[in-house]
Amino acid sequence: MEFLLIFFIGICATTVGTLAGGGGLISLPAMLLMGIPVHSAIGANKVSNTVSSFSSFFHLYKNGDISLKESIWIIPVSVGGGISGGFIASRISEDHMYIVAIILLVFAFITSFIGKKDFAGDAPLKMNKFSIPGLYGIGMYDGLFGPGQGTLMLYLFGYLQISYIRAVGLVRLATFSSCFGAAITYIAADKIIWSFTFALLFGSVAGAQIGVRIAKKLKPRFVKPILRIVTIALIVQIVVNNVL
Repeated sequence: MEFLLIFFIGICATTVGTLAGGGGLISLPAMLLMGIPVHSAIGANKVSNTVSSFSSFFHLYKNGDISLKESIWIIPVSVGGGISGGFIASRISEDHMYIVAIILLVFAFITSFIGKKDFAGDAPLKMNKFSIPGLYGIGMYDGLFGPGQGTLMLYLFGYLQISYIRAVGLVRLATFSSCFGAAITYIAADKIIWSFTFALLFGSVAGAQIGVRIAKKLKPRFVKPILRIVTIALIVQIVVNNVL
């Protein structure tokens, strides 16, 4: 019964995560409430995110919504940022990490009301003074703390005037890049409970496919309101778990 529950948790979390980021808001707390050890729960999320994020990226790539030429450079930038974030995280206190997370999410929430950039554009993703530091910084944040990485990246792509469906594909590629290394680390450390992990993985792959199909039908004007709701939920979760 608990495997079926984890399967449905994977569907719900990854559907939300594909559309607006923040899927970990659902899956990680739910698994912890079920009594799964924290490192095993995080490891299961990293493994399932690696596979599900690639599956949604590949679906969009296969359908011609996104190209490797445009997106491949995201991988080294995201991985490099993640490694830098992990290095910094080992040298600062957890209290400072939570503060950084809250500041970034509040900043993203406020700037979402500035200007009229709402994923309606169709600009190509190029390596420039905004995209490289932005992606590297978000990769660093992912390695440093994690929750909200996908949401912050969607805000960045919206600012860069990239269409929503392509932004989803780019975020899923970046998520695959950052989670792949982390998944290997958890597997090597023998922290994975494979029965729970496979249940979450199968649900996550199903959720990823549901998410990309919903994303194709979602009108650009509805994206920012969804992002704002997820951002508020992330801020509340971080405050409740780590500050109060």
